[in-house]
Amino acid sequence: MPEHISRKDLKKDEFRDTLAVGAEAVLSHQKLVIYIGVVVVVILGAFFGWRLYAERQTVKAAAAYDDAMKVFNARVRTAGEPSDPGEITYTDENVKFDAAAKKFEAVAQQYPRTRPGQIAAYYAGLSLERLKKSDEAAKWFERVTHSGEDDFTSLARLELAQLDDETGKQADAEKIFKDLIAHPTVFVPKPVAMLGLANHYRGTNNITEASKLYGQIKTEFPDSPIAQQASQIAALLPGQS
Repeated sequence: MPEHISRKDLKKDEFRDTLAVGAEAVLSHQKLVIYIGVVVVVILGAFFGWRLYAERQTVKAAAAYDDAMKVFNARVRTAGEPSDPGEITYTDENVKFDAAAKKFEAVAQQYPRTRPGQIAAYYAGLSLERLKKSDEAAKWFERVTHSGEDDFTSLARLELAQLDDETGKQADAEKIFKDLIAHPTVFVPKPVAMLGLANHYRGTNNITEASKLYGQIKTEFPDSPIAQQASQIAALLPGQS
């Protein structure tokens, strides 16, 4: 026959059950805290790991970019002209820009997410432009316009507009110049874009619009080097004396 359970014993059992539930809740809470802590540590580790990796990539990209720039800015000398020890020189400008283009392309392709890599894409286009390789240059300039670097995007678009003029795409060139005038940047300020559009009009024999823009540049930016340049070009327009 089962023993009689007193009210006192019953209260003890209830108390023990309460303690057990409480202990289980505390243990579950501790497990949750540990789990959250582990997740946070993993996330922070991944973040700082990626940041360290990105910084190292940027350092490598900057070194490779500087190496390419030395070629781009190298002196072109005559065949018999001496060079200083350690100085990078070329006797053929095309050879120089071909070498620079390859170096810049390598930087842009290997480090596309770094700022030096994105700037290298712009200089790859410039180097190819110097070689009269307009189609290849345009591809690199187009790439820069999608890089997210606003200043270099405007520079690339300015080069694209000039290439469009050279390759018979005058309507495309005019559209870009006008947009650059409406949205100036540090690297392509308004007077520079205006001068580009004025030169575009001059090249298409729209002398009236060209003259108007040259005059506008001189009026709005009277003391700037761009105004002096505009004045000199305007003086050469047909009908000017």
